Amino acid sequence: METENKKLIQFRNIVKEFDGQIVLKGINLDIYENEFVTLLGPSGCGKTTLLRILGGFLEASEGTVIFDGEDISTLPAHKRELNTVFQKYALFPHMTVYENIAFGLKIKKMSKDVIEQKVMKMMKLIGMEGYENKNVTLLSGGQQQRVAIARALVNEPKVLLLDEPLGALDLKLRKEMQYELKRIQQEVGITFIFVTHDQEEALTMSDKIVVMKDGEICQVGTPQDIYNEPVNRYVANFIGESNIIPAVMKEDYKVKFDDIVFDCVDHGYGENEKVDVVIRPEDIDIVDVEKGKMSGEVLSVLFKGVHYEVIVETVPGTTVNVKMHVIRNHDVTSENGKEKISANDFYVDIEDVAALDDKEIIARADAQAWSPESDEYISINKIEYDLKEELGEYPVVFATANGTSIERKIFVVNQRVVKNEKANEAVMAFNFFKTVDEIKESVALDTDLKTWANAQGWKLSDEDESIDMSVDYDFDDENIVEGVYNISFSTTGREFKIHTTDYVEEGKEVGLTFFPEDIHVMEKMGF
Repeated sequence: METENKKLIQFRNIVKEFDGQIVLKGINLDIYENEFVTLLGPSGCGKTTLLRILGGFLEASEGTVIFDGEDISTLPAHKRELNTVFQKYALFPHMTVYENIAFGLKIKKMSKDVIEQKVMKMMKLIGMEGYENKNVTLLSGGQQQRVAIARALVNEPKVLLLDEPLGALDLKLRKEMQYELKRIQQEVGITFIFVTHDQEEALTMSDKIVVMKDGEICQVGTPQDIYNEPVNRYVANFIGESNIIPAVMKEDYKVKFDDIVFDCVDHGYGENEKVDVVIRPEDIDIVDVEKGKMSGEVLSVLFKGVHYEVIVETVPGTTVNVKMHVIRNHDVTSENGKEKISANDFYVDIEDVAALDDKEIIARADAQAWSPESDEYISINKIEYDLKEELGEYPVVFATANGTSIERKIFVVNQRVVKNEKANEAVMAFNFFKTVDEIKESVALDTDLKTWANAQGWKLSDEDESIDMSVDYDFDDENIVEGVYNISFSTTGREFKIHTTDYVEEGKEVGLTFFPEDIHVMEKMGF
C-alpha cells in the first residue's frame, strides 16, 4: 500500500518536555496519504501530545514536522491543512446542525449556494439528512459526534485528527461509530489520525497502528502485524488477550518453556537467549491427553457468547501451609521502668542450625528493646543460647547492657519440604509466633509474613534459582485477636487461556496442542 502512496506527514526526532519531564523522547514516524493511522497506548504515553504538536496547538521542544514536503513546525494551527475532532466535540450550542457544519465555510466567505451544496453532501455522508434545523444540544452523543466530524470534513482538510472521539459514547454506539468512521474515511479518501487507548478500536479501524509507551514508539505495523507478531510483552498484552510465557531460545527454530522444547518459526536470537513467548487463546486446541504437546487440568469454563473461554492449568502451583500462633503482648519491663524488651519463640530447620548466628537469631525472634518514655530503640548486646543439631527446644536469652532480659525458646524441627516434580520446584515455610501488636503494626504484611515464616521456594534442578511466592490468609490484621491462624504460601502455576467453540468439563485432564507458527517469540523487555 505504501509504495503507491506518498508520505504526507513526517515526524523527525520530536521531543517534548513539560516542566523538565520528557513526554516525547525523539519520535520518528511517517504517515502516508489516505491512511487510517491509530496512535494507541495508555494514558500518559504521549499520543495526544504528538497529535497536538501536529495540529499546531503545542510546539515541540526539538525536532521538525514535515507536511506535504514542507516544514510546518512554526506554522500556526489555523493555517495547517488539517482539522481536529475532540472527545468533547466542542459544537456551538446556540447553532443548528446546519449552522455548525457551515461555520468554517462562512469564515472563508464562500457563496451561499456553494455552502449549501457542501453542507448537504456532508449531511448525507454522516447519515443525518433532515436534521439540518435541529438544535445540536437536543442530539444524542452519537449524533453530536457525527456533526463534529462533518464540521471538520466540510473544510476539506488533507488530514483529520481525532482525539479519542468515541470516548464519551456507550459501547453499542462506539461499535457502530467505528465502522461509520472507517466508511467515512474510505469515502472521503483523506488521512485520518486517530488517538485511542482502546485496542479493539485500533484493530477494527486502522490501516496502521502505532503502539506507544512512555513517550516512545514500541511498534508500527498493520493490525495483523501488531496482533500476530508483537515485538514484546507490552505490545502483546496491550493488543488483545494473550498467554505470555517466559522462555529460552535454545537455537534457531527451537524454543523451550515449561521444561519442554517446541518447534517454532523464529530465528536470529542468541543461543540460550531468554525471551518471552506469546500464544493467542484462539491458536490453542484442546485435544485428548495423549495427542497434546502438553497436558493439564481444566480449571474453569466461561461461555462468552460466541466461544468458551477455558482456563487449563498445565503446571500446578506449589503450596505450603503454616500456622501462625498469635499470642498476647509479653514485653518485659526493667525494675526502674526505663527499658522494655520483647522477643518471640521461633522454629528452625535442623539443617539450618549450623548457619545460625546472633544476628539471625535476633531477626528470627524479632527481639527488640526500647525506652517506654522516648520510644527509642535500645541495642540488644547480649544473647545466650546453647543450640545443638538435634531435634528439641532450646532456651535463648536476650539482654541489654543494663541487664534487662527476656527468655524465649528455639524449636529445632525437621521441616517438611513440599516438592512439585511437574513444576520442577520445592517450597518450605515454618510455623511462627507473633503478638497482636506486631501484626497490627506491620506496614507491609505480606512481606513480613514471608519473613516471619522464613518462606522460600527454589527450582529442584537448581537450588540457587529462587521462585516468587504469594501469600494467602483469611484474618483481618486490623482486628486480629489471640489464636492460631492458617497461612498459605504458593508459587504460581502455568495457566493457559483458550478460546474454543467446543464445551469441555471443569476438572477434566486434557491435552493442548498448537502449530509452530502459533508460537510468537518476542524479545525480553527491559524495565
